[in-house]
Amino acid sequence: MLKTCVLVMMFAIAVLVNPQPPTLSEVAWISGGWQTEPGGKRQIEEHWTSVAGGSMLGMSRTVAGEKTVEFEFLRIEQRADGIYYVAHPQARCPGTDFKLTRASATEAVFENPQHDFPKRIIYRKSGDNALTASVDGGEGTKAITYPYKRIK
Repeated sequence: MLKTCVLVMMFAIAVLVNPQPPTLSEVAWISGGWQTEPGGKRQIEEHWTSVAGGSMLGMSRTVAGEKTVEFEFLRIEQRADGIYYVAHPQARCPGTDFKLTRASATEAVFENPQHDFPKRIIYRKSGDNALTASVDGGEGTKAITYPYKRIK
């Protein structure tokens, strides 16, 4: 009995010391079409594919009046050392990598402390039809927040 208890304890410690790396399924809730409230100076929309082939593909477009003023190609991909959000604003290459540092059923935090701005990209789900994306300069800094509603 003591031997079994010791083995169970050793297994539990091994799991805590070596947690499983995150998988794309943990951030799959980001998939779909999202947009900011219409009627403002700018309308922003983001579209994300579902998980397939070790990635999710996305695009973002900001429209002011009748003109596209910003766009971005996006990718969330599984790599050997983790999950990365790769941003290509205005289709710039190479993209900028942000590593997933925290994930749950309602939050995904991607970070790149070496990048000028943003250093963090955070997605938060609040219900089935609401999502907030924020960018900031790191923990404790002021965030720019984009509240989205699901496009139906």
